[in-house]
Amino acid sequence: MLFRQLFDRETSTYTYLLADQATGEAIIIDPVDTQLERDIQLIRELGLRLSYAFDTHVHADHITATGALRERLGCTSGVSKHGNVACADLQLAEADQFRFGRHEIRVLETPGHTDGCLSFVCESRVMTGDALLIRGCGRTDFQQGDAGTLYDSISNKLFTLPADTLVYPGHDYKGMTCSTIGEEKQWNPRMNLAKDEFITFMQQLDLADPKRIHEAVPANLACGKT
Repeated sequence: MLFRQLFDRETSTYTYLLADQATGEAIIIDPVDTQLERDIQLIRELGLRLSYAFDTHVHADHITATGALRERLGCTSGVSKHGNVACADLQLAEADQFRFGRHEIRVLETPGHTDGCLSFVCESRVMTGDALLIRGCGRTDFQQGDAGTLYDSISNKLFTLPADTLVYPGHDYKGMTCSTIGEEKQWNPRMNLAKDEFITFMQQLDLADPKRIHEAVPANLACGKT
């Protein structure tokens, strides 16, 4: 399987491109609008056919390129059924599975950062969006965020995956690119708290709103159209 991790420096967002090398069928996860031409160029250079463009959630820090990729490349877009994105082709839910060539990707609902957060499992990898980050987790102070729900999503769902499952997050702000479920269970300081301690910790975070939240959220509810 072809697997590429792409990065948007402005928002520290990771985009993931997965493809079957025999058939050229591909999936992209969390594409960023300002990186649209980069991603299309890479897809064409690699001789791929983009079948699906998925978002892990309705982002608040950047505008998705799923709608633009659908228009340019004819792929099918998808986001959580809880995200209230009526323009998406697919309303994704727990245990949905999609084939691309010989490979398969499976949907996990991992809410808490938002109501509509998803993770995507493909063979030995999980793309966790803003639920589980490397040595951290997504914030829970806007967009229906709920610390207790996020704790349960990570503890009762993501942490039940095999320990050697590779973790690829939606963002990283410290230069980390990949972890494993086993590493995060051992070394993630937030997830080594008891649930009530975790909730208190998350409630006491005093973070500024994402710079583009008032632009990004409405655009992403419209599949990236501003």
